[in-house]
Amino acid sequence: MSKTIRLFVALAALLAIVLALPTADASSKIKFDKKKIRAAQVVDAPALDIPMMLALQAPERVTILGDATVSQAQMVNLINKRNPKPLLNCSVKDIVRFYYEEGAREGIRPDVALCQALKETAFFAYGGDVDPKQNNFCGLGATGNHEPGHSFKTPQLGVRAHIQHLLAYVSKRPPKAILVDPRYELLKNFRKDVFGKMTHWTDLNGVWAVPGTYYGQELLRIWQQAKIPDDSPATFLAANRNLMISAPTAEMFAVRGLIYYNRGDYYNARSDFDSAVVLNPDSTEAIYDLALTLEKLGKNDEAIEMYDRLLAVDDKFFNGWYNRGRLHLMKGEYSKALDDFNGALEIEAVSANVVNEIGVLYFRQKNYEEAYATFLRAAEINDRNEIVKANVATLESCIKKKKK
Repeated sequence: MSKTIRLFVALAALLAIVLALPTADASSKIKFDKKKIRAAQVVDAPALDIPMMLALQAPERVTILGDATVSQAQMVNLINKRNPKPLLNCSVKDIVRFYYEEGAREGIRPDVALCQALKETAFFAYGGDVDPKQNNFCGLGATGNHEPGHSFKTPQLGVRAHIQHLLAYVSKRPPKAILVDPRYELLKNFRKDVFGKMTHWTDLNGVWAVPGTYYGQELLRIWQQAKIPDDSPATFLAANRNLMISAPTAEMFAVRGLIYYNRGDYYNARSDFDSAVVLNPDSTEAIYDLALTLEKLGKNDEAIEMYDRLLAVDDKFFNGWYNRGRLHLMKGEYSKALDDFNGALEIEAVSANVVNEIGVLYFRQKNYEEAYATFLRAAEINDRNEIVKANVATLESCIKKKKK
């Protein structure tokens, strides 16, 4: 994408945000208490700092049908890392087990299907139209405009409906279990263009989620995060042995680098990720893992350079735009930060964390009205986001009260 086109798209994305924000004429201008606002502090959304295993095949080749390549324990670990307090009506272990049982029955890859649920529910944090009580893990029937979609009596039935809906896209055979997906017949009867015709996760781009032009790739990035090896002594010894007895590959160095990263040994992790990038210069995962490690080492300028390289290889890498934007924001490079956040919004238009960071940017520029309006917009996207709620409350506490 050319710089001119990217600038145009970024401005369009920003305009969409601005148009959605509250407006005020001169008579209704918000006034902040100068003393309070100067002392106020707003909170940054966290960096996306979970690394990824190197992909062994292009995303366009990963099929919806198939067996799991990620263990249930790895999926539990990923969920707990991203959200220690998931809003579930069962345990994390149970929800993972339900996906593996229901997916295996219908032949759907259970690990990637669960990654789809994690994307749709923001790792079971929710915050959009769907309520956790609904046990609706993939947004069935949630078509926007505050339409919450369907509800299911138990988490397992919600998982079953999700798996059956995926089956409708990939196969014309009926589900093996009793049908609980309320939209299965609708897809069968009215979407003959897609019913039973989607074979790969990337085929869901623009179909499951609209516009969702990079939807399948985003699911598979979560999948690559779930594949991270544990940091046990046995796993480390195996990774070390592989590098000693075989011709080293980028994947081998990356595996050991991920173990070092999980142990907090970022110096050795950097060395291994450096080697992985040398051996596979176009691996977006290796470049990304190296950028994360450089951040952990406090080498932010080098991390920015690595994100530059990452986005030159793949300009649809959401985490790269978001993390680089946060680094530019930390350096006070507001124009670059805003461009990066808009780049992230081109890929994921409804990210409360990205919009929150734009609010933080306006706040640091002392544009408090714009910051407040932007935090409100972030709250509209996700009203359960604790950081966004805290920032809204902070600015509201600084608003001058009208005299009676």
